[in-house]
Amino acid sequence: MSRVYNFSAGPSMLPEEVLEQAGKEILDYKGSGQSVMEMSHRSKVFVEIFEETKADFKALLNVPDTHEVLFLQGGASGQFAAVPMNLIGVSGKADYAITGNFANLAYKEAKKFSGNINVAASSADANHTFIPAQSDLKFTPDASYFYYCANNTIYGTEWQYTPETGNVPLVSDMSSNIMSHPVDVGKYGVIFAGAQKNMAPAGVTVVIIRKDLAGHALPDTPVVFDYATMIDKDSMYNTPPCWCIYILGKVLKWVQSNGGVAGMEELKTLRSGLVYDYLDNSKLFKAPAQKGSRSGMNVTFVTGNEDLDKRFASEAAKKGLINLAGHRNVGGMRASMYNAMPVEGAKALVEFMKE
Repeated sequence: MSRVYNFSAGPSMLPEEVLEQAGKEILDYKGSGQSVMEMSHRSKVFVEIFEETKADFKALLNVPDTHEVLFLQGGASGQFAAVPMNLIGVSGKADYAITGNFANLAYKEAKKFSGNINVAASSADANHTFIPAQSDLKFTPDASYFYYCANNTIYGTEWQYTPETGNVPLVSDMSSNIMSHPVDVGKYGVIFAGAQKNMAPAGVTVVIIRKDLAGHALPDTPVVFDYATMIDKDSMYNTPPCWCIYILGKVLKWVQSNGGVAGMEELKTLRSGLVYDYLDNSKLFKAPAQKGSRSGMNVTFVTGNEDLDKRFASEAAKKGLINLAGHRNVGGMRASMYNAMPVEGAKALVEFMKE
């Protein structure tokens, strides 16, 4: 069997040793006589998996005691609705920075719950090729929260700073860059992330919430979206995505053994640096994202010729470099290089671009 370098924006690569460990335990987890996919979420053996995974996650991200970690379902799209349902009731107002497709979808979802959703900043006029500066953010003083998407997978941009919002709770979708660099979790009201890029298979959504923000949900909020209920039930009001939590636990161990979150940041910088350095000196390929706003996770690039772009992605796949076609909204190419992407993958991509 020959493994490929999977540059998909998600679901994406998982560490090979994690896959190997899970394969060995697929039929019989630690002598239990059953797979994790088969066991009750209330069983002693799974509760131990759950508790260890949660503890490891909190340790890796230095989650303070003021915050709770939840393992939920519904993906980031579910949180687009959960955030306003739980937080908007404080003042009925919220600020959104629209720097890409998913931030815009979250904004549209929030408008279903309030007519006072303010666009604090937008990069749409430049096709989302940059991240607004702190000075460009237009805040609502009594907003219930400020929302931004930390990394924009489609356009290849990433926030290089943490917005300062004063007393207004900060909410961030970190689906595509969580665990790729240290984050001061204490500055945030809510952080959420779909797991299928840096953490685990699709199916589990991690939510980090400041505990005092829970308990203010709109009256008609479905119980599975109510943060207070999920905190009270420790993510087990209903059956959690057990297999995904189990794989998440193994990925966390892998991150720990590879330098932690700081180690992941070093690898991210090395991988993306190799590709951007080549792009900036290429006569054929160009990176649309502006310097200072470039994503370390999703490197977007074009030739300027749609037919040639398609040929590039097709020929690359024959070399074992798969899923390099850009998103349908923008075309071109996109190299998504999450935590599990080996540096050798970035080197192989550069060599193919040279070829």
